Amino acid sequence: MEEILKFDTVGQYNAFNRNETLHPLVSVVDLSKAAPRQMKRMSYGFYVVFLKEIKCGDLKYGISNYDYEEGTLVFLAPNQVIGSQGEEYYQPQGLALVFHADFIHGTSLSRQMNDYTFFSYSTNEALHLSERERQIILDCFAKIKFELEQGVDKHSKKLIVSNIELFLNYCIRFYDRQFITREHAIKGTLEKFETLLHDFFLTDKPQEVGLPSVAYCAHELNLSANYFGDLIKKETGKSAHEYIQLKLIEVAKEKIFDTRKSVSEIAYELGFKYPQHFSRVFKQHVGVSPQEYRSLN
Repeated sequence: MEEILKFDTVGQYNAFNRNETLHPLVSVVDLSKAAPRQMKRMSYGFYVVFLKEIKCGDLKYGISNYDYEEGTLVFLAPNQVIGSQGEEYYQPQGLALVFHADFIHGTSLSRQMNDYTFFSYSTNEALHLSERERQIILDCFAKIKFELEQGVDKHSKKLIVSNIELFLNYCIRFYDRQFITREHAIKGTLEKFETLLHDFFLTDKPQEVGLPSVAYCAHELNLSANYFGDLIKKETGKSAHEYIQLKLIEVAKEKIFDTRKSVSEIAYELGFKYPQHFSRVFKQHVGVSPQEYRSLN
């Protein structure tokens, strides 16, 4: 069984990387201070953001290694597993911002964490920074570290949380830029998505797996569900779920023209477990029931 090195506390991670613990729940970790170590799978009981400073292949997702050029951000939600097992040694480099969910509990940032969907992206969907963006990120990290070094007072938590929130909001902007500058790759993904849905409804897949979900489509396209959903939203203005529903209705309209099949048969062909569910979804989108639509054409 593959060994996973688990860090439950920020203090444990600081000690592992030879960094002083200035606060038990938050830290800016200088990875260059760590001793050379072997490749290992790692899991963290807190939020982690890696800023890779040199090209290295020490991160791994699934069966693939990823090399990150200088100025790449990788986001991990608590209890995600990352890394790879290996005998070779490497010297960690770069910075890591780590903060426990308990640190932001009760703040506006805690209530907004679900908005930062990139914490559920795969590592191959990392954020690649321009030099100017990298300097902005370094400035955010420096302000957090400055507050940690001042010692705790009544202002510390508010200022640190505000700077973490500022950093994450910049990351939203930078990801929006990345979606735009990688338009060719995004359009390729959208075309693959279209083909996936088209082929799905031409086969027996609906009867085998049911209605195509966002998670199913993302998996087939080798993307995380959140990254896939954000990509489709940015490109089309519609959520991935809405896009799937529109394709479903488009196919349903074609099938309804075949009067040799009952509405119930069509519903089962499309992956619905219950014909009533199909009729309800169809009416929501078209304004009339499948049977009424058939009689109008």
